[in-house]
Amino acid sequence: MIRTLAVTKDDQAVIGVPLEELQLEEYAWVWVDFNAPDAQESALLSTYFHFHPLAVEDCLHILQRPKLDYYEELQFLVLHALDPVTLGAVEVDFFLSPNMLVSFHMQSLPEVDEAWERVTEHAKKALPVENGSTFAAYTVMDKLVDQYFPSLFAIEDELAEIESQSAEEPVENLMSQVFQLRAKLLKLRRTVVPMRDLLYRVVNSQHVQRHGHHAYFSDVYDHLLKLTDMIEADREMTSDLRDSYISLNSNRMNNIMKTLTVITTIFMPLTLIAGIYGMNFDRMPELHWRFGYGAVLLLMFALGGGMVLWFMRRGWFK
Repeated sequence: MIRTLAVTKDDQAVIGVPLEELQLEEYAWVWVDFNAPDAQESALLSTYFHFHPLAVEDCLHILQRPKLDYYEELQFLVLHALDPVTLGAVEVDFFLSPNMLVSFHMQSLPEVDEAWERVTEHAKKALPVENGSTFAAYTVMDKLVDQYFPSLFAIEDELAEIESQSAEEPVENLMSQVFQLRAKLLKLRRTVVPMRDLLYRVVNSQHVQRHGHHAYFSDVYDHLLKLTDMIEADREMTSDLRDSYISLNSNRMNNIMKTLTVITTIFMPLTLIAGIYGMNFDRMPELHWRFGYGAVLLLMFALGGGMVLWFMRRGWFK
């Protein structure tokens, strides 16, 4: 589907002009949105707009890294939306010039729809500051970046829940949840950091500064910086939780090994005595002693009890 928004030179908004009737020189600026286009509609990038073949190729061969390329009077931008379910990136492409914005995305995105409604509303009101192709591009970027926050907040809620359950859940379950959160944060970071680097280039672009929208794009860049800091803080928190759980598990293992070692040490001399008198030799004097059995048992109890008392005094049972 292709939708168009055209603003005349006397600030009148015209919506839904057929592309074959759209004469760019007759309007102050236009926005053409390729919303989940088919093959025939995608071909218009080359046949109607005559965009550079490399830029068209980047549109049709997804998924490209966020970037900014210059083609004469045209800027080509690759942006990433975020799928809230899979946390995967969804590509959104811009062809931006002073009087034209062409957006291209292979699937419908609510963020672009919201931006379309906002820009259309401002165009109908003929607001001079919040108007133009550059402002339309900013609006889409702002909506795309705003959509990152709910996904990150959901991860932070899961992280807080894990912290609250740390005293109840088994360590194995907690470790599994922590590693799942780290994987989600890594996916989110792969989208946010390249977008942050792209917005840095956009903020320092002469085109943005020339058209007076520097403050708008700087605001989006600040949001991405905040997102990056939040992601890094959450990754450090998951690392601390992971290290704490590993230390806790190691401490439990050490206590178990200490207990087993103490038990084994106590029974070693008892096993030695039992082994000696369990040998089948005929000429062992103690075997025919009337009180030999009781004496050996008493010796074994005394030896075991003495070792337990000695270990207690050394603090091995603490």
